[in-house]
Amino acid sequence: MTVPQKGRSGCPINLTLEQLGDRWSLIVIRDLMFGNRRTYGELLAQSEEGIASNILADRLKRLTASGLLTRRPDPNHRQKGIYSLTEAAIQLVPLLAHMAAWGRRHTRPSRELSVRAELLEAGGPPLWNAFMDELRHLHLGAPRPARSVFGELQAAYEKAMARRTR
Repeated sequence: MTVPQKGRSGCPINLTLEQLGDRWSLIVIRDLMFGNRRTYGELLAQSEEGIASNILADRLKRLTASGLLTRRPDPNHRQKGIYSLTEAAIQLVPLLAHMAAWGRRHTRPSRELSVRAELLEAGGPPLWNAFMDELRHLHLGAPRPARSVFGELQAAYEKAMARRTR
């Protein structure tokens, strides 16, 4: 699936930035991808950065319109929706892994919030591919892979958070 070209130029960097170039779009994708936050309420309540409700609603609409997310009705509540990553969004895993690795090297991230980035960087493309396979299972209904990279990343994060509270 390709995202339609509507940008100022046909430059692939420009077109990518027009889809993802604001801070909140990548944060929403990150939270769906690494936090498995699938509803508006989860995304809002569990935001480490404190996204405003109107910004979150706008980004969810934009990301859905651009083909990076899908929204289906929540079977337990008529007015709620469940968001899923599309294949195009799942293929952002390597980009986010590189961004996180750069951030670990050139900024001062918290230990707890950078533990997943460290594992992704160490695991490289084989781990990213395994994670993308698992995301395809979680979001697109593909068969469940044998390895749960999401589980490994979550366990490392929870261990780091537990160390912080001691």
